Amino acid sequence: MTAETKTGIETAGTTGSCCSSNGTGHHGPSGGQAGGVTVVYRVTGMTCGHCEGAVSSEISAIAGVTSVTATAATGLVTVVSDAPVDEADVRAAVDEAGYELAGTA
Repeated sequence: MTAETKTGIETAGTTGSCCSSNGTGHHGPSGGQAGGVTVVYRVTGMTCGHCEGAVSSEISAIAGVTSVTATAATGLVTVVSDAPVDEADVRAAVDEAGYELAGTA
């Protein structure tokens, strides 16, 4: 199973993996989007691709969020948005998915 199908989340590029060598997602320092805001959160309880999809789906519903990459193996969730997103909104979305936001990474 490839990284593209394992998580059920479409990944950009042709690198074959949604994760960089440091586990922070496939985006570089700019988040892959000019002018975007990138924040990496630590989420506890994710163990599989289904978990990644549930967290990504809930966070993606927040207004202004343009990209979400959740990685169960590291517990990291990278959120790219047009403008800063209120951490309380991210916490509520993660809680709705059934997991716990442990803060920023």
